[in-house]
Amino acid sequence: MTTKPRLITDSFKVVKKAKRGARKAKRPLSPPPTHQAEAGAATLQEEELRTLRHFDLDWRFGPCTGISRLHRWERAELHGLDPPEEIRELLQTHTDPEYSLSLWRDYPL
Repeated sequence: MTTKPRLITDSFKVVKKAKRGARKAKRPLSPPPTHQAEAGAATLQEEELRTLRHFDLDWRFGPCTGISRLHRWERAELHGLDPPEEIRELLQTHTDPEYSLSLWRDYPL
């Protein structure tokens, strides 16, 4: 008995190309944010947290595991490393743990 020769299309799914004249249906645009003030506040918070993460990752101010960001800032100031004053202001105005604890807070020592 001879076997029937197999074609490449037997193994792979056939993909049909769209016709040249056919246009894709346009999807409706997503609605704009309803509250511009809330969107602005969220981006301000994201920007502040991004600044604090950059402070955590900056090796010039010493290690940041096991201590709060404010403690690290004060230690860097004590050693004359000139940490950014903006960081201290952010840490003193916000009491949220997301602001006060370092990027590595979830990892055990």
